[in-house]
Amino acid sequence: MVYPLLPALLTGLGAGPIALGLLDGTADLASAGVKVGAGRLADRPGRRGPLVVLGYAIAVFVRPLISLALAAPQVIGLRIVDRLGKGVRTPPRDAIIADATPPDMRGRAFGLQRSLDNFGSVLGPLAAWAMLASGRFDVPGVIRASIVPGIIVLLLAIVAVRGTAARAGSAPSGARPAGWALPMPVALVAAFSLVRLPDALLLLRSQQLGVPVAAVTLLWAAVSVTRSLGSLLGGALSDRIGPARALGLGWLAYLVFGVGFALASASWHAWGLFLGLGLVLGFTEGPERALVAQLGAGKQGSAFGAFHGAQGIAALGGGLLLGILYQNVGPGVACAVSAAGAGLLRLAWTRA
Repeated sequence: MVYPLLPALLTGLGAGPIALGLLDGTADLASAGVKVGAGRLADRPGRRGPLVVLGYAIAVFVRPLISLALAAPQVIGLRIVDRLGKGVRTPPRDAIIADATPPDMRGRAFGLQRSLDNFGSVLGPLAAWAMLASGRFDVPGVIRASIVPGIIVLLLAIVAVRGTAARAGSAPSGARPAGWALPMPVALVAAFSLVRLPDALLLLRSQQLGVPVAAVTLLWAAVSVTRSLGSLLGGALSDRIGPARALGLGWLAYLVFGVGFALASASWHAWGLFLGLGLVLGFTEGPERALVAQLGAGKQGSAFGAFHGAQGIAALGGGLLLGILYQNVGPGVACAVSAAGAGLLRLAWTRA
């Protein structure tokens, strides 16, 4: 309900493309260190479930406060706190999935998790569109209402993590887990966030191509559907041909759609390209996590913490650079640079 409305909220407060690029980048950077710490804590017995619940609780109660923001820095600041919650919950959640899944099924397991997460993102934008279309709610009102489904999710998370302590953690009781170095393949996967266009800029690009603000919520819902489908396909293929080969195919497809966004000139282009790009981005999510789980051995929490932390650092650099290019040179150039970066990563992937 909240995320697809943030570009409209920020531009209404006088912010430009650079602020939109920073919206995701700074938030992901702020959560990067938290992810590393949460990952290491998750390797201690009994910590994974509580960390997951705490992370969801932060997001649930912070997001509605965005509706009270009077300036763009306040929106970005609250978004940072929201992403801190994501930083707390993501590594232990992924470690729980890795613990519960046989190695030859991890692609499908992570693909299923990402698919369900993305499909859940369909309902929020549809609800936001219906509320805006009714004329009874404005953008801040929709954001405030997000606390209702948020509390339901928090209660479900409390139930979902019961019993995970019995499966989790290979470290002895009371042991302090050692650090986990990022292997080159995982570093390249994290670097994809450096060249990937932030979702906020893609939403802005869609608006500039003629998609109305109210319809952007529908577009985001539709993208979540294709992303959900892509997660299932990518996870299944990862288990068949290996996560490395599946990721290589996904990056080649991203290059094609990045070039398409650079050349787009009409609203129907935005719909087709964004839907296709959602399929591609979903496709890569399962193989990414399967690769980290494969290389993480007995330190799944630390492995996922290091991976997600590196992704956050890369996202800041990418969001800032692409936002500057978008505002000062043009959206076409920013999209073309993003596509070229994916092509370079694909070339490097063959030597990793």
